[in-house]
Amino acid sequence: MDIVNPALNDYLLAHATPADEVLRDLAAETAAALPEHLSMQITQDEGTLLTLLTRLTGTRRALEIGTFTGYSSISIARGLAPGGTLLALDVSDEWTSIARRYWERAGVADRIELRLGPAADSLRALPETETFDFAFIDADKVGYPVYYEETLRRLRPGGLIVLDNTLRSGRVVDPDAQHPADQAIREINDTVAADPRVDAVLLSVRDGVTLIRKHTD
Repeated sequence: MDIVNPALNDYLLAHATPADEVLRDLAAETAAALPEHLSMQITQDEGTLLTLLTRLTGTRRALEIGTFTGYSSISIARGLAPGGTLLALDVSDEWTSIARRYWERAGVADRIELRLGPAADSLRALPETETFDFAFIDADKVGYPVYYEETLRRLRPGGLIVLDNTLRSGRVVDPDAQHPADQAIREINDTVAADPRVDAVLLSVRDGVTLIRKHTD
Protein backbone atom coordinates (compact mmCIF):
# COMPACT_ATOMS: atom_id res chain seq x y z
CA MET A 1 0.00 0.00 0.00
CA ASP A 2 1.26 3.48 -0.88
CA ILE A 3 0.63 5.83 2.03
CA VAL A 4 1.40 8.80 -0.19
CA ASN A 5 0.73 8.87 -3.92
CA PRO A 6 4.04 7.77 -5.52
CA ALA A 7 3.73 10.59 -8.03
CA LEU A 8 4.22 13.04 -5.16
CA ASN A 9 7.47 11.48 -3.92
CA ASP A 10 9.91 13.54 -5.98
CA TYR A 11 7.85 16.67 -5.35
CA LEU A 12 8.00 16.16 -1.58
CA LEU A 13 11.76 15.64 -1.66
CA ALA A 14 12.25 18.68 -3.89
CA HIS A 15 10.44 20.88 -1.41
CA ALA A 16 12.36 19.92 1.73
CA THR A 17 15.80 21.20 2.66
CA PRO A 18 18.15 19.08 0.53
CA ALA A 19 20.66 16.66 1.99
CA ASP A 20 24.25 17.84 1.92
CA GLU A 21 27.17 15.92 0.41
CA VAL A 22 27.82 13.94 3.60
CA LEU A 23 24.26 12.62 3.81
CA ARG A 24 24.07 11.96 0.07
CA ASP A 25 27.30 9.95 0.22
CA LEU A 26 26.06 8.06 3.29
CA ALA A 27 22.79 7.16 1.58
CA ALA A 28 24.67 6.00 -1.52
CA GLU A 29 27.14 3.87 0.44
CA THR A 30 24.34 2.31 2.48
CA ALA A 31 22.45 1.44 -0.71
CA ALA A 32 25.57 -0.13 -2.24
CA ALA A 33 26.81 -1.99 0.84
CA LEU A 34 23.53 -3.07 2.41
CA PRO A 35 20.89 -3.23 -0.33
CA GLU A 36 18.92 -5.90 1.52
CA HIS A 37 18.51 -3.53 4.48
CA LEU A 38 17.87 -0.33 2.56
CA SER A 39 14.35 0.04 3.94
CA MET A 40 15.96 0.74 7.32
CA GLN A 41 17.47 3.99 5.97
CA ILE A 42 15.40 7.09 6.68
CA THR A 43 14.81 9.48 3.80
CA GLN A 44 16.06 13.01 3.22
CA ASP A 45 12.81 14.66 4.28
CA GLU A 46 12.53 12.61 7.46
CA GLY A 47 16.11 13.50 8.31
CA THR A 48 15.26 17.18 7.88
CA LEU A 49 12.21 16.69 10.11
CA LEU A 50 14.39 15.20 12.86
CA THR A 51 16.80 18.14 12.69
CA LEU A 52 13.93 20.61 12.88
CA LEU A 53 12.25 18.84 15.80
CA THR A 54 15.52 18.66 17.72
CA ARG A 55 16.11 22.37 17.18
CA LEU A 56 12.53 23.37 17.99
CA THR A 57 12.64 21.51 21.31
CA GLY A 58 16.00 23.02 22.29
CA THR A 59 17.32 19.53 22.88
CA ARG A 60 20.54 19.17 24.84
CA ARG A 61 20.25 15.47 25.67
CA ALA A 62 18.92 13.13 22.96
CA LEU A 63 18.44 9.38 22.69
CA GLU A 64 18.34 7.25 19.55
CA ILE A 65 17.24 3.61 19.57
CA GLY A 66 18.31 2.06 16.27
CA THR A 67 21.25 3.80 14.60
CA PHE A 68 21.87 1.66 11.49
CA THR A 69 24.44 3.54 9.33
CA GLY A 70 24.00 6.93 10.94
CA TYR A 71 21.68 9.08 8.83
CA SER A 72 19.22 9.78 11.64
CA SER A 73 21.93 10.31 14.26
CA ILE A 74 23.64 12.92 12.08
CA SER A 75 20.28 14.62 11.55
CA ILE A 76 19.58 14.70 15.28
CA ALA A 77 23.10 15.73 16.29
CA ARG A 78 23.01 18.67 13.90
CA GLY A 79 19.91 20.00 15.65
CA LEU A 80 21.26 19.80 19.20
CA ALA A 81 21.64 22.93 21.30
CA PRO A 82 25.23 24.03 22.02
CA GLY A 83 26.89 21.43 24.24
CA GLY A 84 24.18 18.89 23.49
CA THR A 85 24.82 15.15 23.23
CA LEU A 86 23.17 12.11 21.66
CA LEU A 87 23.21 8.60 23.11
CA ALA A 88 22.89 6.11 20.22
CA LEU A 89 21.90 2.48 20.85
CA ASP A 90 22.34 -0.32 18.32
CA VAL A 91 23.28 -4.00 18.12
CA SER A 92 25.45 -4.01 14.98
CA ASP A 93 29.13 -3.14 14.95
CA GLU A 94 29.12 -3.62 11.16
CA TRP A 95 26.40 -1.06 10.48
CA THR A 96 27.59 1.46 13.06
CA SER A 97 31.16 1.29 11.76
CA ILE A 98 29.78 3.09 8.70
CA ALA A 99 27.98 5.52 10.98
CA ARG A 100 31.18 6.33 12.87
CA ARG A 101 32.98 7.33 9.68
CA TYR A 102 30.19 9.62 8.63
CA TRP A 103 29.86 11.15 12.09
CA GLU A 104 33.47 12.22 11.68
CA ARG A 105 32.83 13.61 8.21
CA ALA A 106 29.77 15.49 9.44
CA GLY A 107 31.70 16.96 12.37
CA VAL A 108 29.33 15.55 14.99
CA ALA A 109 31.34 12.61 16.36
CA ASP A 110 32.12 14.48 19.57
CA ARG A 111 28.38 14.85 20.26
CA ILE A 112 27.49 11.16 19.91
CA GLU A 113 28.06 8.28 22.31
CA LEU A 114 27.42 4.82 20.83
CA ARG A 115 26.52 1.83 22.99
CA LEU A 116 26.29 -1.59 21.36
CA GLY A 117 23.99 -4.30 22.67
CA PRO A 118 20.28 -5.06 22.97
CA ALA A 119 18.53 -1.73 23.39
CA ALA A 120 16.25 -2.93 26.18
CA ASP A 121 19.30 -3.93 28.23
CA SER A 122 21.08 -0.64 27.49
CA LEU A 123 18.00 1.35 28.51
CA ARG A 124 17.48 -0.57 31.73
CA ALA A 125 21.15 -0.09 32.61
CA LEU A 126 20.77 3.69 32.53
CA PRO A 127 20.52 5.49 35.88
CA GLU A 128 16.99 6.24 37.02
CA THR A 129 17.99 9.90 37.07
CA GLU A 130 18.95 9.90 33.35
CA THR A 131 16.80 12.52 31.65
CA PHE A 132 16.37 13.08 27.91
CA ASP A 133 14.75 15.96 26.06
CA PHE A 134 14.20 14.06 22.81
CA ALA A 135 14.16 10.45 21.66
CA PHE A 136 13.93 8.77 18.25
CA ILE A 137 12.87 5.12 18.17
CA ASP A 138 13.53 3.26 14.92
CA ALA A 139 14.67 -0.25 15.82
CA ASP A 140 13.14 -3.74 15.79
CA LYS A 141 9.39 -3.23 15.88
CA VAL A 142 8.66 -6.06 18.32
CA GLY A 143 10.70 -4.12 20.88
CA TYR A 144 8.74 -0.88 20.53
CA PRO A 145 6.43 -1.38 23.54
CA VAL A 146 9.43 -1.92 25.83
CA TYR A 147 11.47 0.88 24.26
CA TYR A 148 8.56 3.29 24.66
CA GLU A 149 8.07 2.60 28.36
CA GLU A 150 11.77 2.64 29.19
CA THR A 151 12.21 5.89 27.26
CA LEU A 152 9.14 7.67 28.60
CA ARG A 153 10.16 7.11 32.20
CA ARG A 154 13.50 8.83 31.43
CA LEU A 155 12.02 11.68 29.37
CA ARG A 156 11.75 15.10 30.96
CA PRO A 157 8.28 16.66 31.26
CA GLY A 158 7.59 18.39 27.96
CA GLY A 159 10.08 16.14 26.17
CA LEU A 160 9.40 14.57 22.78
CA ILE A 161 9.51 10.97 21.53
CA VAL A 162 9.43 10.25 17.79
CA LEU A 163 8.38 6.74 16.73
CA ASP A 164 9.13 5.65 13.16
CA ASN A 165 7.31 3.14 10.92
CA THR A 166 4.02 3.38 12.80
CA LEU A 167 1.95 2.65 9.68
CA ARG A 168 3.91 -0.43 8.58
CA SER A 169 3.24 0.28 4.88
CA GLY A 170 -0.47 0.29 5.67
CA ARG A 171 -0.44 -3.11 7.34
CA VAL A 172 -1.74 -1.61 10.60
CA VAL A 173 -5.24 -1.58 9.01
CA ASP A 174 -4.91 -4.92 7.21
CA PRO A 175 -6.52 -7.70 9.29
CA ASP A 176 -4.51 -10.30 7.37
CA ALA A 177 -1.19 -8.72 8.43
CA GLN A 178 -0.32 -10.73 11.52
CA HIS A 179 3.48 -10.65 11.52
CA PRO A 180 4.79 -10.08 15.08
CA ALA A 181 6.11 -6.68 13.97
CA ASP A 182 2.67 -5.68 12.66
CA GLN A 183 1.08 -6.75 15.93
CA ALA A 184 3.68 -4.86 17.96
CA ILE A 185 3.09 -1.64 16.02
CA ARG A 186 -0.68 -1.94 16.48
CA GLU A 187 -0.05 -2.47 20.19
CA ILE A 188 2.18 0.56 20.58
CA ASN A 189 -0.13 2.76 18.49
CA ASP A 190 -3.08 1.80 20.71
CA THR A 191 -0.99 2.26 23.85
CA VAL A 192 0.18 5.74 22.89
CA ALA A 193 -3.29 6.89 21.79
CA ALA A 194 -4.74 5.88 25.17
CA ASP A 195 -1.80 6.98 27.35
CA PRO A 196 -2.91 9.73 29.79
CA ARG A 197 0.75 10.71 30.32
CA VAL A 198 1.22 12.11 26.81
CA ASP A 199 -0.22 14.00 23.86
CA ALA A 200 0.40 12.34 20.50
CA VAL A 201 -0.25 12.58 16.79
CA LEU A 202 0.44 9.93 14.14
CA LEU A 203 1.55 11.62 10.91
CA SER A 204 1.42 10.03 7.47
CA VAL A 205 5.04 10.99 6.81
CA ARG A 206 6.76 8.22 4.86
CA ASP A 207 5.93 4.98 6.72
CA GLY A 208 4.26 6.77 9.62
CA VAL A 209 5.88 9.04 12.20
CA THR A 210 4.29 9.48 15.62
CA LEU A 211 5.13 12.54 17.74
CA ILE A 212 4.63 12.06 21.48
CA ARG A 213 4.97 14.87 24.04
CA LYS A 214 5.16 14.00 27.73
CA HIS A 215 2.82 16.00 29.93
CA THR A 216 4.36 18.59 32.21
CA ASP A 217 1.97 18.01 35.11
